[in-house]
Amino acid sequence: MNNDYLAKSLAFGGEIRIYAARTTELVNEANKIVAAYPTAAAAVGRTLTATVMMGGMLKGRETVTVRINGGGPIGLIIADANAHGKVRGYASNPRVHFQYDSGKLNVGMAVGTAGDLYVTKDLGLKDYFTGQVPLQTGEIGDDFTYYFTQSEQTPSAVGLGVLVSPENEVIAAGGFIIQVMPNAGEEAITTLEKSLSIIKPVSEMIADGMTPEDMIKELVGEGNFKILETMPLAFECNCNKEKFISGLTSLGNVELDEMIKEDDGAEAVCHFCMKKYQFTAEELEALKK
Repeated sequence: MNNDYLAKSLAFGGEIRIYAARTTELVNEANKIVAAYPTAAAAVGRTLTATVMMGGMLKGRETVTVRINGGGPIGLIIADANAHGKVRGYASNPRVHFQYDSGKLNVGMAVGTAGDLYVTKDLGLKDYFTGQVPLQTGEIGDDFTYYFTQSEQTPSAVGLGVLVSPENEVIAAGGFIIQVMPNAGEEAITTLEKSLSIIKPVSEMIADGMTPEDMIKELVGEGNFKILETMPLAFECNCNKEKFISGLTSLGNVELDEMIKEDDGAEAVCHFCMKKYQFTAEELEALKK
């Protein structure tokens, strides 16, 4: 049974909006596909968690894609999510592991800060919405906080956490996004600031068995919030052979001829789920036409 889900809530009579999620199983699923080292697993897991919560802000067939490229050894991290709790993602180099002296995972060193966080939203309109901000710490949570405040002009706080065992098992993962509405009063903001200064790390709260609703209660206090809805979350890849056909067609006949001559066909691999698709020489010949 999948226990991952997102809780959407309003606090202090609508002055604060909070999204909180438990993502342990979907992050573990992503991690198992590529057998990532602990620091890479944490970096991708934090990105997946933030992206799936941003997906929860959308509706209908809208989607969001996040790309993080900080120039660090992990390379590009990419994740995309829809409005229905489905997310997928990967890193170019999942074999990365750095720790602080305290033993905590040094995600910032793996990601780097010599680059940007990009968010692209397909809202079903002619143009895509794209936001871009320079990375602040490479720790992912701080970078999303900066993105919301700068690019979407919404004062926010983002908490993300992934706890990975020495055996590369994801023990706990989750996060929250707090957004301050224009009508927010001093009392609500002060309460939030105080909570954020003393709250336990997200990974610790999830590992202790806290639910998304429990996290929201920790942030704003008992009786100060209302849950609007909950949504199950899952890692899901929507790749298929047809999508790779369009990619192969765009290569042109010279490259297709090389594949036919040298390999008697082609194999395409999905970066998100590692599923392989085979194309025979006959199929490639047909694509040339």
